[in-house]
Amino acid sequence: MLLGTVVFGVLAGYALARLRFRGRGTLFMLVLLVQVIPFQLLLIPLYVLIVRGYGLADSYLGMILPFAINTTAVFIFRQFFLQLPDDLFAAARLDGAGEVRVLWSVALPLVRPALLTAVLLTFIGPWNEFLWPFLVTKEAGMQPLAVSLANYISTVSARAANPFGAILAGACVLAAPAVGLFIAFQRQFVSTDLGSGVKG
Repeated sequence: MLLGTVVFGVLAGYALARLRFRGRGTLFMLVLLVQVIPFQLLLIPLYVLIVRGYGLADSYLGMILPFAINTTAVFIFRQFFLQLPDDLFAAARLDGAGEVRVLWSVALPLVRPALLTAVLLTFIGPWNEFLWPFLVTKEAGMQPLAVSLANYISTVSARAANPFGAILAGACVLAAPAVGLFIAFQRQFVSTDLGSGVKG
């Protein structure tokens, strides 16, 4: 999921920021429009398509597909690519570099904060997602931690003498990966010195 989001976000963000083609502005408006639509409005069509159409109930692929492409990541990468100096891209193209080489060798090394931000946001959203995994999974072994914790609170905790310890432990485990990622990469969430790549 993270790989698909980052790869598609980088390619789409670079195309919307640096390539000139007809309908670029309209396409970007559609990206923004998708962000405005609440995910809950898409649950029924997604359920019919993924569960009934493709038969992906109780599967990891069925849980991943709705989150494989993230328009927030596209928007983040586009804004970062727009901030890069035009002289860097012009110099690379004068040296004979194609668009893929320009993206890989020039643009990507300078947008590390965008990569980390997109990874963190993309991870936190699906990791804490409850409604979609609850709809597509029935087997307890396939359910993510958020759904399992909710099931424990509604069923097992009613019969336990002191359920609060287990509930708090589950909540800490649920929050730990996101907190750990932020602590590990907090120094990287700074602006890159873009001017260092341009002389004069």
